[in-house]
Amino acid sequence: MNGLAHKRAMNRLMSGLFTAGAYGSAILLFAFIALVVGQGISGLSSDLLLGIRDMFFNTLYLVVLALIISALWGIPAGVYLAEYATDGKLTNWIRMAVETLSSLPSIVVGLFGYLVFIVMTGSQWNLMAGALSVSILTLPLMVSVTENALKDLPPEYTLGSLGLGASKWQTIWNVLLPACLPRIMTGLILAAGRGFGEAAALMFTAGMSTDIDWSNWNLSSATCPLNPFRPGETLALHVWVMRTEALSPDAGKIAGLTSAILMLVVVLFNVLARYISWRLEKKMEGTADE
Repeated sequence: MNGLAHKRAMNRLMSGLFTAGAYGSAILLFAFIALVVGQGISGLSSDLLLGIRDMFFNTLYLVVLALIISALWGIPAGVYLAEYATDGKLTNWIRMAVETLSSLPSIVVGLFGYLVFIVMTGSQWNLMAGALSVSILTLPLMVSVTENALKDLPPEYTLGSLGLGASKWQTIWNVLLPACLPRIMTGLILAAGRGFGEAAALMFTAGMSTDIDWSNWNLSSATCPLNPFRPGETLALHVWVMRTEALSPDAGKIAGLTSAILMLVVVLFNVLARYISWRLEKKMEGTADE
């Protein structure tokens, strides 16, 4: 009986620890949001909002560019490792390279982006160089998520498609990737979070200045909002500038408001992406309208 009572006590203790860890993480997130947003909103004014409007747009635009590049680069790499690569030295080397990329400091990636995308191309700071640098940071995540998602699918998906006469490529494109879409969306969410919060890599690539003319939609113009080859300061960079280099007496309020907006953008993006992922999963299960 003593042994049974000890096991039950340990079970309750460990269950309590696991539960506390889960709820503690959620409480930490809500406390973090409340603190950052509360302090930022306290200094809210129309003038401050107008002052960070361009940085807000730059952040969204850069993240979209980075996600497109990451998806076009990382998903095919994940498909190759999951469906085409055979065990051997080359495959092991590729996986090691991907794992090494995931551990690179962002400041090093920023210097690499500066040398390759700015100096070697003879260009100035621009959003595309920043997006390419961020895509290097998010590439390992997209490769790993895609590979693991494909490997975790039941083999019946592949066998059933091949049995109906589909080729390997048709099976991957029409069966496997749609089935993995919710998990790939999760990878994109995590990649977007990295892009929203990145600052070190963007100091050397995207630049810390913004000159946007909202009436100019000529893509070749340096002041066009949609020109990816113009400098663009992001929200994360703006927070850093306001806290380290700004001389304005309202620098603290601007940094707080920028942090709050950045936090809200990340949270709303995660909620929206999770909802889309959930709807896609329900649609594939045939229960979207229930």
